[in-house]
Amino acid sequence: MHAYFMFGRYSQQSLKDISRRRTEEAVGVIESFNGQVTAMYALLGQFDLVFIVNLPGNREAMEASIALTRATGIDFVTAPAFPVEHFDQMIERDLEKQAKNAV
Repeated sequence: MHAYFMFGRYSQQSLKDISRRRTEEAVGVIESFNGQVTAMYALLGQFDLVFIVNLPGNREAMEASIALTRATGIDFVTAPAFPVEHFDQMIERDLEKQAKNAV
């Protein structure tokens, strides 16, 4: 499973339809793509919502994002997330390779 952040912006219509039932439907959409919602937050600023989800891969993330927009009227921007400790390790390995090649 891979982590994704799904940032949502309400439309005027989707604001009118806010409900616990719709939130439960949104979770069901993620689950229908073999995913799991790990957290959901309301935000201030550029985005109104963020869902932190685990999904099998990019295809499922894209399909889930489209399905969520269709089901809720909320526009979603979905981004894969990579743990920082793995990122740091990747960069360190790359720097080590560069140093060996420079010799």
